[in-house]
Amino acid sequence: MTKSSLWLPVLAAASAAMVVAILGASMTDLGPWYEGLKKPDWQPPDWAFGPAWTVIFAAAALSGVTAWRHAPTDASREWVIGLFAINGILNILWSALFFRLHRPDWAIVEVGFLWFSIFVPMIIFARYSKAASLLLVPYLAWVTFAALLNFEIVKLNGFGVPF
Repeated sequence: MTKSSLWLPVLAAASAAMVVAILGASMTDLGPWYEGLKKPDWQPPDWAFGPAWTVIFAAAALSGVTAWRHAPTDASREWVIGLFAINGILNILWSALFFRLHRPDWAIVEVGFLWFSIFVPMIIFARYSKAASLLLVPYLAWVTFAALLNFEIVKLNGFGVPF
């Protein structure tokens, strides 16, 4: 392998993670609407979300590179890219629904799809790279926590649970 073939996947994964992070952050508005929401006592402080997402995106990017490098076929590598693309779209969509459209009730439905977009790759990647699978555990844990937080915000603010 050449140096460029070793580093190209790393650069691609890091760039993709940064794009998702930037687009997600651009959808996040902590203005008057958000400040006015009733939130559970156990919600972390707002400043904690940025560092948490930074670690999660770094681990997810490393997972993608690891899965891509260990994928047994070209088709498997295409699946790795496709699964991460779907996940990135769902990640951004959650922020848009919750913060931009002010619809935590819709976001609670969407977060289920986001959760599965992390869980499914974990199962698939474990077939050929346990490390790639395990690197997604913090992401799945954080999205599970975020889903519970989202659900509590829906309940506390009378949005009506859509299921």
